[in-house]
Amino acid sequence: MPKGSFRAWPDRHLYERPAQQEEGKGWDVFGLYAFGYPLKRNCTLCPETTRLVERIPSLKTAGFSWLEPGTHIKPHVGYTGAVLRCHLGLVIPPDCALRVGPETRSWQEGKCMVFDDTTEHEAWNRSDRVRVVLLLDFAKPGATFAPPMEAAISLIFSQPDKEPRGR
Repeated sequence: MPKGSFRAWPDRHLYERPAQQEEGKGWDVFGLYAFGYPLKRNCTLCPETTRLVERIPSLKTAGFSWLEPGTHIKPHVGYTGAVLRCHLGLVIPPDCALRVGPETRSWQEGKCMVFDDTTEHEAWNRSDRVRVVLLLDFAKPGATFAPPMEAAISLIFSQPDKEPRGR
């Protein structure tokens, strides 16, 4: 997937460096699912990945996360306690890590890390190469999932080709 297919993560305030905040560069994503809805154009470009992620029970979000060299995503918390987040390492250079609460771990290619993203976390890429993970959110067993209202409205009006999944 070429870099030009990715879009800047919208929460620019999470970047450590002011220049990245202004430009919105450093952390990009290529979404496949958002809040339970497929992003059909993107899914069409990644049919094998889409086929695999659609097998995940209670899938809510899926996409590729691209972290540029020298990028630090500041400590933050997620939007809902109803999901767990999974990172599957795809392209992992040295000197990249994720801190969740007091624990820091490095991604490994082909390995998953699952965490509750309502726990404070931050990520960094101190290498000279890009880091790519497949990011997945799935509902916690027994949890009721409701996306943030502004995100749901934005998705509804910006993606006319979506259909709900896993309701």
